[in-house]
Amino acid sequence: MASRRTAKFRIGGVAAVATAALIIAGCGSAGSSSSSTTAATAAPAAATSSSSATSTTAAAATGVTLKTANGSAGTYLAGPNGHALYLWVADTGGKSACSGACADAWPPLLTKGSPSAGSGVDASDLGTIMRTDGAEQVTYKGHPLYYFVADKSAGSTDGQGSDGFGAKWWLVAPSGTAITAGATTSASSSGYSSGGGSSSSSSSGGWG
Repeated sequence: MASRRTAKFRIGGVAAVATAALIIAGCGSAGSSSSSTTAATAAPAAATSSSSATSTTAAAATGVTLKTANGSAGTYLAGPNGHALYLWVADTGGKSACSGACADAWPPLLTKGSPSAGSGVDASDLGTIMRTDGAEQVTYKGHPLYYFVADKSAGSTDGQGSDGFGAKWWLVAPSGTAITAGATTSASSSGYSSGGGSSSSSSSGGWG
């Protein structure tokens, strides 16, 4: 009898140990699964956050892209909005002499990163200079570039040949030279031909 009771206790003990082992294994598996799920969920979120930050940084560092346009005066440089770009004969030494009222009438082409070349534009001729207000202005072959406020739409070249603020304004050819053909008189008659630059700083507003 004693032998039978001992055998029963042994069998019961083995069963209890086996049951406990199964419970522990189940808990461990659930914990592992939960941990894996959490890691899997967190990984894409981290990747998305990192990707978003990278995209934002890249966008902030992207400069304007110049392109070319065709008109009666020939092929000329244009800004990213398609508006004509001009050089000013009064600028010397690669520096802008146009500020204040001058820059209000002839907004400088500004950038927040290195400018890039679109079709027909030579990237090696692109550069930038620092204006008095700390803004970066795009240059082409050493010429600071400007829009004309009276050019209300892409394709308009009303500033061509203007003598506003005491010197000529010309469209810029892809070669970097001034286009002196096709001069108009509209700029002189529109009230932008008189006055001079000042030391006050200015920005290009919505022309960038």
